[in-house]
Amino acid sequence: MGRRKKDTTPAPEMPTGWRSSRRGSRVRKDAERAIRAHEKRERVSGALDTVRWTARNGFYAFLMAIGAVGLVVLLVWGAASAINGIARWNAQRLAELEASPAAQAERARDNLLVIGVTEGRATGFLAMRVVPDQQQVFGIAIPDGAFMEVPGQGFERIGDSYVTGAETSLAAVTNFFTVPFTGYVVVDSQAYQDALTEQTVTGLLDEVVDTNLTEEELQRWSGFFGDVPPENVALVPMPVKPVNVGSQTYFEPQRDEIADLVASWWGVTIDSEDPAVRVIVYNGSGEPGAAGQAAQDLIRGGFRVVDTKNADNFDYDVTQIVVQRGDAQRGEDVREVLGTGEVVLQPADQEVADIIIIIGSDYVPQAPDTAQ
Repeated sequence: MGRRKKDTTPAPEMPTGWRSSRRGSRVRKDAERAIRAHEKRERVSGALDTVRWTARNGFYAFLMAIGAVGLVVLLVWGAASAINGIARWNAQRLAELEASPAAQAERARDNLLVIGVTEGRATGFLAMRVVPDQQQVFGIAIPDGAFMEVPGQGFERIGDSYVTGAETSLAAVTNFFTVPFTGYVVVDSQAYQDALTEQTVTGLLDEVVDTNLTEEELQRWSGFFGDVPPENVALVPMPVKPVNVGSQTYFEPQRDEIADLVASWWGVTIDSEDPAVRVIVYNGSGEPGAAGQAAQDLIRGGFRVVDTKNADNFDYDVTQIVVQRGDAQRGEDVREVLGTGEVVLQPADQEVADIIIIIGSDYVPQAPDTAQ
């Protein structure tokens, strides 16, 4: 048997690219998965970055908004403080100007105190105000028995103020109404009563017994009184409440009703939130009437005297100005009016007075004309 011949026929080939295609598909899929994962991570990372960026910018914007609001509030507060400060300074300045002797004299120009007198005794007081451009006259008639602070005499009948002179009556009326009166005329009680009964001022100044007005001023008042129509005259009795003390009858002023009249006719609020500086005056010099004289000077200077009395002794050589409410400037204002005194700050928790003044032997009373 012969040898078998070797088969040299080539083996059939595998389809070209099969493995590589399969392998390539896996690679592509892996790559695609990697790409998708990367893109997903990128998207997540981008989203996180966006969130972080938005949050950061939002936070910065919030801080900037808070800062802007704070700045606006600070500016508004600063502006308000400045405005309030200016307003307080201006109000204080105006108050000081209004309390000056020159301002007091100007305000008193259209005010006149008419005193009815019989046999040297005051029977009534008529506090008057005129409005020249409107030809009007207003007046409050004060009975002689009205009980009020009389400089140098304490709380007493206003009629008794005339015992020491018309200047004392002027000071008492000014002090009570907190309205400046610097001019007065004294007339017979009958002329005084006729004016109240007939509600007219015509002829009231025809027979003046006494006055501190100059001849020119008296002519000005007389001319105005002669021209004003009767219907423009309003003279009313001061609201009072009778109080019997033994055989004497006093009249207690009704403060609220009086305040309405004063506010309406003079534009002044009695016992307002910013009243005149209140003072108590003690006589520490031993000179009779020194406290009353000082009280009149202070009233003309725009202060309100709430009491006058003797000090604990009469050995004070230097006038003491004890400021118990307010600053030292108040004491300096008192010293300027009195022309002397030593200012002492001594805060005290009391509501009666702002300043206590003890008159010493260094005090010299001022004449009424120089006080203005």
